[in-house]
Amino acid sequence: MTTLANTPKPPYYCVVFTSVLSADTEGYHAMGRRMVELALKQPGFLGIEAAREELGITVSYWQTLDAIKAWKQNAEHLQAQAMGKDKWYSHFALRIAKVERDYLI
Repeated sequence: MTTLANTPKPPYYCVVFTSVLSADTEGYHAMGRRMVELALKQPGFLGIEAAREELGITVSYWQTLDAIKAWKQNAEHLQAQAMGKDKWYSHFALRIAKVERDYLI
């Protein structure tokens, strides 16, 4: 991603996913692109920002906690979650936060 997400006036929510890849990344990048395609169609999705070097950080933005819960249960997303746990990530963390203020320049 090379642009910042165009988020609305707060409050809204963000999901921060940090990860370290394992040695086996076959299919990882294609699945990542597919997840963005699906998220764009998900009700309540506001945008995404991501960077990957040794540590990957992906921040997705959502209107509500219910929208985040619905995304977590998306069938294809569930498959991606399982592949991540079983194959692609040696370590990962997921954090959810309420954005109360933002400063966009």
